[in-house]
Amino acid sequence: MSPVGSYESLMAAIQGGAGSVYFGVGKLNMRARSSVNFTLDDLAKITRICRQFKVKSYLTMNTVIFDNEIDEVQQTIDAAKANGITAVIASDLAVLEYAREQDVEIHISTQCNITNISAVKFYSRYADVMVTARELTLEQVAAITRQIREQNIRGPKGELIKIEIFVHGALCMAVSGKCYLSLHNHNTSANRGACLQDCRRTYTVKDKESDTELEIDNEYIMSPKDLKTLQILDKVLDAGVSVLKIEGRGRSPEYVKTVTRCYSEAVTAYYNGEFTPENIERWDKELATVYNRGFWEGYYMGSKLGEWSPTHGSQATTRKIYIGMVANYFAKSGIAHIRLDSHEIANGDQIEIIGSTTGVYEAVVSGLVKNEQPCEMAVKGEGPTLPVSRTVRRRDKVYKIVSNM
Repeated sequence: MSPVGSYESLMAAIQGGAGSVYFGVGKLNMRARSSVNFTLDDLAKITRICRQFKVKSYLTMNTVIFDNEIDEVQQTIDAAKANGITAVIASDLAVLEYAREQDVEIHISTQCNITNISAVKFYSRYADVMVTARELTLEQVAAITRQIREQNIRGPKGELIKIEIFVHGALCMAVSGKCYLSLHNHNTSANRGACLQDCRRTYTVKDKESDTELEIDNEYIMSPKDLKTLQILDKVLDAGVSVLKIEGRGRSPEYVKTVTRCYSEAVTAYYNGEFTPENIERWDKELATVYNRGFWEGYYMGSKLGEWSPTHGSQATTRKIYIGMVANYFAKSGIAHIRLDSHEIANGDQIEIIGSTTGVYEAVVSGLVKNEQPCEMAVKGEGPTLPVSRTVRRRDKVYKIVSNM
């Protein structure tokens, strides 16, 4: 299950091999302020694209709900039903009850902090799929999936409950995101999708009574490294997990495509007997090229203490720089005409072309031509052409990928 915050990310997720995507509309989701969200008017187009590519669509509605938002809740669920959304991801009873009344499939959000089989039994009256709390170990997750089978716990559709866990992306210092730091400091609640991420900032910690400054080893002491479970994906699947959820609705299309592709390939490799150290190393290198705060395995393998980011922002090994836009695409010859707005482009450069329909097209530049003559390089202000292996579109943005090392 891949995160989608834009049409570019939607196409990137599909290209990466997602089986399902999740997204928000309006303000009733946990990324209401930190990412680009769709509107109700987008639902028809999103579901049309998802049906075309046989991808399930999940609408996130997992904030705390107030009385003055009940009408919006109902309008959103009605729109989800009318447009054929596969399910809503929810935690508040206002959403759970109305979605059940309207016979709209429900998935239980991690905001419900499911940590035991009794909670699974309670929520089985609403949902067929449940996200467990991120603080569980894989041993605890396996115990829950085993008890679901042994006790034959089924959801509204009559199917055995499926367990979903987060496998990659940002982690919050709070228990499954139940944080009040932003609310206390800025009166904007993380539980309302309005976290200002105070935890990601730099702090000096002092004992006020003795004025002693604590030694923190230069770490961002409230900012966990990003979760990465690819190296233990065999153990995740052996634990009976049915859905692998990638975090990142606020991250870039190339992040979505790269992470989705790596985990999709790893799952296939697991079932084909090819989940080898060599493949894991290759996927690890690919994951390191896109946004991350450093990686750790979370609490799944029994860690008692979080691992904290050593620096601010991304530790990705590469970054993209904007160089221009697709001015034209010639379908018969498979040639793209690029308008260079900044920087240069040369044969051998790694580029990405990103657009709402194109998704993310990745290529190494070759066959560069300007003024109808082959060339090795073109610079800002020029309009070279280059062959591309699939359709791109006018006004798609062109980026050059450069090393951060």
